[in-house]
Amino acid sequence: MMNQTAIVTGASEGLGKSLAIEIASRGINLVLVALPLSGLPELASFIRKNFEVKVNFLEIDLTDAESYPSIFEYLRVQQITAGMLVNNAGVGNWSWFEDMNIGFYKKQIELNVITPVLLTRLFLAQANADATSYILNVGSLGGLFVVPKKQVYGATKSFIRYFTKCLQLELHELNVKISLLSPGGINTKPELLVMNNKLKGISKATIMEPGDVARIAIDGLLKGKKEIIPGWINRLLVVLNSLLPAGVKDIMIRRRLASVIES
Repeated sequence: MMNQTAIVTGASEGLGKSLAIEIASRGINLVLVALPLSGLPELASFIRKNFEVKVNFLEIDLTDAESYPSIFEYLRVQQITAGMLVNNAGVGNWSWFEDMNIGFYKKQIELNVITPVLLTRLFLAQANADATSYILNVGSLGGLFVVPKKQVYGATKSFIRYFTKCLQLELHELNVKISLLSPGGINTKPELLVMNNKLKGISKATIMEPGDVARIAIDGLLKGKKEIIPGWINRLLVVLNSLLPAGVKDIMIRRRLASVIES
């Protein structure tokens, strides 16, 4: 993996930041992408000093359609061929559908769906066919389970699941490894840490730290795993979900919905 370069979107905080650091720890150069004024220069400087890899960064808004080709035009000018793409940028929420305005949902769909699709297309167009390329699409178990108050977010992650699995079939004969990362809850922000600390039982046990998720994710990506589900409890829940009848799951979801309304 020496002299390899990875593009990481949403790299300035949370899981994206942990993924960037994990990749750098393996001697892979970086192109970090995130919003302006989100701390990218400081992160780039930290990574350069601690891991002795090359770090470029682009402060752009990925909901702007013109930003996608500009990333790869920048790489062309810098004579960089990216061998890894981490589609991490996204917007989540925990709210009733009527509580958020249409501008929020437009942004959420653009960033969670349109951005990874178009970046993947542009990435594959510039990839070196003689070397192994890697794509990590960050999904969520929210794309597999029906979760109250995550209606649009979960739908976007279901899209990523379908998109990734289709690409795995289409490109299986090429020198491209594509992995779907499907984590449960992650302590990525202070407000999430506060909320997650209030959980009990299995719900609390499914929560993981971003550094642990990043390590598991990059290990799985480099090994060519089709889907990466961090945490044995999360993997167990996925198995149980496949075994339970639809009617039983509907009852469980309605009970969960009732508890959310009461809270």
